[in-house]
Amino acid sequence: MTQAPGQTKSPRFEERLERCEAEIRRNPHLASAHLQRAVLLQSLQRYGEALRSYEEAIKLDPGLADAHYHRANLLHSLRRFDDAVTGYDRAISAQPRHASAWKNKARALRVLRRLDEALRSSERAVALAPGDADAHLNRGNVLTELNRPEEALRSYERATALKPDLVEAQFNYANTASRLGRLEDALQRFDRAIALRPGFAEAHHGRANLLQKLARPDEALRGFGHAIALKPDFAEAHNNKGNVLCQLGRHAEAVDSYARAVTCRPDYALAWNNRSSALKDLDRLEDALESSDRAIMLAPDLAIAYYNRGNVLKGMQRLPEAVRSFDRAIELAPDFEDAHKNRATTTLLMGNFERGWELYERRNAGATTPHSGHLPGGDENLQGKALLIRAEQGLGDTIQFCRYALLAAARGADVTLAVQDPLVTLLKCLQPRVTITGMGTPSSGFDYHVPLLSLPRLFRTRMNNIPATIPYLAADSNRIETWKKRIGTSGYRIGICWQGAAGGEVDVGRSFPVRHFETIAGISGLRLISLQKNAGVEQLLDLPSAMRVETFGDALDAGPDAFVDTAALMESLDLVITSDTAVAHLAGALGRPVWVALSHVPDWRWLMDRKDSTWYPTMTLFRQPARGDWAGIFAAMRTSLSDLLSAPECRR
Repeated sequence: MTQAPGQTKSPRFEERLERCEAEIRRNPHLASAHLQRAVLLQSLQRYGEALRSYEEAIKLDPGLADAHYHRANLLHSLRRFDDAVTGYDRAISAQPRHASAWKNKARALRVLRRLDEALRSSERAVALAPGDADAHLNRGNVLTELNRPEEALRSYERATALKPDLVEAQFNYANTASRLGRLEDALQRFDRAIALRPGFAEAHHGRANLLQKLARPDEALRGFGHAIALKPDFAEAHNNKGNVLCQLGRHAEAVDSYARAVTCRPDYALAWNNRSSALKDLDRLEDALESSDRAIMLAPDLAIAYYNRGNVLKGMQRLPEAVRSFDRAIELAPDFEDAHKNRATTTLLMGNFERGWELYERRNAGATTPHSGHLPGGDENLQGKALLIRAEQGLGDTIQFCRYALLAAARGADVTLAVQDPLVTLLKCLQPRVTITGMGTPSSGFDYHVPLLSLPRLFRTRMNNIPATIPYLAADSNRIETWKKRIGTSGYRIGICWQGAAGGEVDVGRSFPVRHFETIAGISGLRLISLQKNAGVEQLLDLPSAMRVETFGDALDAGPDAFVDTAALMESLDLVITSDTAVAHLAGALGRPVWVALSHVPDWRWLMDRKDSTWYPTMTLFRQPARGDWAGIFAAMRTSLSDLLSAPECRR
């Protein structure tokens, strides 16, 4: 006889089968003999014959509960789950207290997604056999599927108490505890599962996911490596390893991990999407777009894929298409806040202020800061109304948009502007027209209160009516004199700044290394004077040999007040050259000549393709000619500086 694939031939079982068949020949109507024969045939993986023997036993004794039960188990293993449930019901009808039949019926119902019935069956099994660890495990699994994790955890806990070496219960306990935020507890359970079964790839994978939640990415990376070593085609482990590599800034390696994930499972839409995100971070936008499109083809309802596709298209300067992708992400996931934000800022970047300001209001969704929905528009008479404007986002945003507090005051409002504490002294120059306070100002006692960046919408700001009267800020006169004496009058004095706050998402793509100023440093008569504070200052220790930058160290803006010295120093400079930081806004607000180096796709406020700024009349914008091309910007600046310094009024 030909042996079936995977069939185990046991001489002992064969001998027992021969004896059983001999017994049947002697007594063909003995139901228990047919049942025994069926069990032996099932053990030998001769499933068709086993089913016929079970059916013969049941035909001979319809009330033989074990025949119905074992037949149902076989049907379950053959994935005939509906038939299995019917079989378990017949076993239970014959023997209502058959705990194993209740337990396995629950397993089959769970596969069929008949979860409420599965829960009732599992609870009956637990009631009949409270010491059966597997019954508690099954109940926990059903509760997990029903999204009742606290109850599931109690079932897993009971299962592990009854049978500490029940690996699946330890593993499922760990996953549920992790979901509930009980991370250290979950870690201990993953460790127990792995100790019980060192080759349990899924447990290594779950532990690695948990370590990532615990902000232990290096350990997580090793954990994913263990899972992959045990199970090389573990697509989820390759994908999640890629996520950790991205977190560590190792995007090229992440792309390789995502590629392995989709090789293991070509229809793995989430891995295609993650690959797109990593490729975008490597500025491989064409490849990133292809991966996003693949993810969407595989999972047309995957909102994150449309979101990432929108980001890629934005990076390619295909802004209308980007907005459409963000639109689709929001249709699929209405509360997808990052998609709302990027749709709004991309719309503003396109210069569509009417639509953009409305969309930008979404940033306040869920905010706890009071926000009046009834503040009149900018053309209304606010005479005598007490208005609290509260700053938001970065220092540069406050410097740029504090001008709107003056507009509100001009409409007759009694305006209080609450700003970040380091800016209070700098913005005192807006008094007495506007009262300047810190962020701790209580919201009570005001007729209206509004976030600062909502004012452009309320004043109906469009491209043709941006309030750009400068200067609207002024440096302290005493500090101006102090810095004028310190800096002197020799040379053409250029204040430089190259980096924003380190590590913040807002700074991605905006900063550049200070060494790029070497391109202009050699121009005769030119002085480079550092305006950089905090992150980025360390680059001054490793300048090119032919490059000199003057610096004032900690003396510049010493103490808690931001930009008070920088503002005064700017009054003695001929020009400021900066990346897209608060320094750019400060120079513009003071009405100083300022050049800003912008990435290929800049922040929304700088729009696209313009050399001037609609917000600051004394500002000139220099844009990357191609993605990542800072050198091209500084080459253009050198040409412009040479022309500027050759003008008669600049000759010294």
